[in-house]
Amino acid sequence: MKCSRAIAAAPVVLAACSGPLSTLDPGGDVARDIARLWWGMLAGAVLITVFVLVLLALGFGRPRAALQRHWIYGLGLWFSMAVLAVVLGAGLWVGERIVPRDDGAVTVRAHAVQWGWHFTHDGADGRPVTDTRTLHIPAGQPVDILVTSQDVIHSFWVPQLAGKMDAIPGRVNRLRVQADRAGRFDGLCAEFCGLGHAAMRFDVRAHDVWPPAVADRTIQEGHP
Repeated sequence: MKCSRAIAAAPVVLAACSGPLSTLDPGGDVARDIARLWWGMLAGAVLITVFVLVLLALGFGRPRAALQRHWIYGLGLWFSMAVLAVVLGAGLWVGERIVPRDDGAVTVRAHAVQWGWHFTHDGADGRPVTDTRTLHIPAGQPVDILVTSQDVIHSFWVPQLAGKMDAIPGRVNRLRVQADRAGRFDGLCAEFCGLGHAAMRFDVRAHDVWPPAVADRTIQEGHP
């Protein structure tokens, strides 16, 4: 009965792995590396948890002789150290892969205010183009987002394209994102920043043709 209930509940649990705000439904290389790291960390946590539960179950059995070298050093210490070392190595490898580099990537700006965003990129004529609802990026190539804030600390996050990046007053943080395909992605502020925090949602539009048509945008020169 318990097994059948667990199987029936599996689709409900796995449904949370997809959707516009799921990091486990990546839409680009950067987000895909982060998702793989998440699965690897989950696998490591499961291995250690199962090991601890097995030890707990054995504690309820009859008394038995235990070899210190086998249980404390071999399994208790080296097994856990091996799992943690693999997870740490994977984290360093992923972090190195997704760090922005001076490789000529397209650059756009995300300027946070209470409670909204100003997204700016260069148009086809070289003039700055700003949109307060939608961040426009090219599809199929890396893009660097320059994240800033006007007032308090915010956090820029597009779960299907990259990890989070804080928007800090007086500082410019650089975040590498990439969309495999043209289309729409959901973004939000992931740092509580006041009463209007819940309204700091935005769209990301990835375009096959870059820059997108001027008719689809609002030109505002002189914005920070």
